This record gives sequence, structure tokens and C-alpha cells, in this order.
Amino acid sequence: MNLKPRFIDIHVVQPVPYANLNRDDTNSVKSMLYGDVLRTRISSQSWKRAIREHFQETLGENALRTRRIGERVAEVLHERGWDKALAERAGAHVAAGSSIKWEVAKGKDKQPITNKVLTNALVYLSEDAVEDLADIAEAHKEELTTDFTGKGKSKPESALKGKIDNILIKRNGVINLFGRMLTEVDQANVDGAVQVAHAFTTHTTEVELDYFAAVDDVTEKKGDETGSGHMGTAEFSTGTFYRFATIDLKELTKNLSDDSATALNAARELVGQFLLSFIESLPQAKKNSTAPHTIPHLVHVAVRSDRPLSFAAAFEEPVRSAGHGGFVGRSVEGIDAYAQAANTLLGPDRVLHAAHASLQFDKLEHLGERHPSFETLVTAAVDFALAEAPQ
Repeated sequence: MNLKPRFIDIHVVQPVPYANLNRDDTNSVKSMLYGDVLRTRISSQSWKRAIREHFQETLGENALRTRRIGERVAEVLHERGWDKALAERAGAHVAAGSSIKWEVAKGKDKQPITNKVLTNALVYLSEDAVEDLADIAEAHKEELTTDFTGKGKSKPESALKGKIDNILIKRNGVINLFGRMLTEVDQANVDGAVQVAHAFTTHTTEVELDYFAAVDDVTEKKGDETGSGHMGTAEFSTGTFYRFATIDLKELTKNLSDDSATALNAARELVGQFLLSFIESLPQAKKNSTAPHTIPHLVHVAVRSDRPLSFAAAFEEPVRSAGHGGFVGRSVEGIDAYAQAANTLLGPDRVLHAAHASLQFDKLEHLGERHPSFETLVTAAVDFALAEAPQ
């Protein structure tokens, strides 16, 4: 499909209460220095995973990212009635049979584990592809019955390399949208059509330390000791976040199909669901102890003909709270003002469609038509963006 350049930008202002949605390796709140002040940050990888999981659950189209593809194939074979030990052997042979480099897994004692193979790279493939790999194992069952140790010259899986690689290059809608990096297998790379920015607070934030104690129920009942069963501290923060993502529709339709009608229908479904998943998803770290399940106060969607345009620069100077407190109102005002200034500077003709949905804020003048719901906002944007696509 020869689609004209089209980008759908989505901008979100979302307050999040006391939480730690994305921790670093020391369990600390992630942060960034921007405009010479400290902000709370949520990495794009963290939020993108939440988006992908919401997207897959809603759309019913799953993809798997793993180094343990052999174990997954073995599970499928076992579910089909194979003896467990034989299934593990075949799974290991299949995992070592592609063009991807691999190693034999090791236990806690650092000794190799027979019939357990790890690929050196995370393999990203559709769940359907796992079934296809299991089919290959079934078709060559007699050849894959030997234990796999990674040693020896006889490698029955070598003859299956072409068949296995052909499965690994398969795609589904999730992969066509988010992309895939797999350089070791020819034609497996897929340029992602989605770009997701790190979310950050529009204002200065500070990390808060929470001291907590856990009660030992038996000790409490007996009353024979004092003190808690466990004590510790954890980091949290609060803030109003700016979130941004963009979809390259031309790249997406190129990934999908040469059949214009098929690609157009698939693009409509994928883009619409991605935008809704971007709006509704939330990283899950510390959810049981914080339950920070907010929704955005503002979502602005724009269809552009030139290039994506983030509004992050609107918050290079941190937002200051209103006289009565709160950052949401002034953050939304900042989005509205920046949209006017940036679009005037670049030329308003580049914005083909603009609209927004919000919990309040009736007087936003530069974010296009106001929609009553996120669903109608997304539907209108997708319909407009794909209206000129050739059928």
C-alpha cells in the first residue's frame, strides 16, 4: 500500500498518586534531571510492556519474548501427549537448530543442564509460531530423541535450520506494530512503527522514604515477644506525568501486507487498539501496596503529515503548582499553549487533524475538537488518518 506520510501523535497528562511504578536495580524510584530540576521518570520500556500486555489481552493476539524458546516448545509437545523427557530433548534440539547462537543452560552449581538450551538473544515471535516449531519437532520426532548436551559432532537439528528460521521470521500484528530486532536470522528484523517516550513529571518531585513493619501473627497472638517480624524502607513518589507516543502509519502499512484492503483493515484495528492501550495501561510495580490506578486527565491526539512532534519541551521549565495546589490544571494549560506556539512556528497546515478528551478543562482552544470519551477520540483520529489510504 502506497500510503502518504502520516503520523498519529498522542499526548497524555496523567496524575499518579503515591507509587513506584518503575524501579531501578536498587529498588529506587527512577528519575531524570530536566530543566535543571529532578523529575520522577517511568522508562519507555516499562510503560511499553504494560501497553503491549494490555494490547495483547484486548486484541487476543499474543507474542512471546524469551531466551527459553526450547522449553516453551517442550511444553507444547508435552501438552500434545509426548513423554516429558522426550519433549525436553526435542525442544532443546529445536532451540539450537536456528541461526541464532545459543548456549547450554547451567544450574546453580554452574554445571551444564542436559536438554536445556538458552538462545543468546531474546527471541520475539508470535505464540502461533511456537505451535509451528512443535509441528517441526513432531515431523522429525525420530531424529530428535537423543539427549542434548551441546557436545559432539552429530547434530540432527542442523538439517532443520531452514525450516526453523522460516518460522522465526513469521509476524503477527503485535510484531508489525512494535517491531523486532533479530539480526541473526535473515528477514527477521521488523522496523517498529511505534515510538514511545519516557514519561516524566511536569514539575519537580522528591522521593519519599516509607518505613514499614510487618507483624508476626503468631508472636502477636502469644504476646511473648516484642517488636515486628520484619522492618524495612521503600521509595515512592507522586506526580503529574507527561506521556508521549507516535505511530508511523506508512511504516506500519509497509510491515503489514501488500494487499491494500487487508493492510488497511489490519492497520485500523492495530492503531486503534494501541492508542486505547496507551491511554488505559499502567505499569504494575508495587501495585498491591499502592493501587495507583488513575486515568489521564487529558488526552490529545494529532494526525500530522510531516513528522512526529513531542510537547516535552513545554515542561523544560517545571510547572509550578496553582495557588490552591495541584499541577494538573497548569500542565494542561502548558500543553494547550505549546501546541499553539509549535504549530504556528512549523506551519498549521502540517496538522491534518487534532482533537482531545478530558475530565474537565472546557476552554482548551488549541487542541482541536473535544470528544466525550477516549473511544470516540481514537476512532475519529484513526478514521481520518486512514481515510486517504488507497483501497
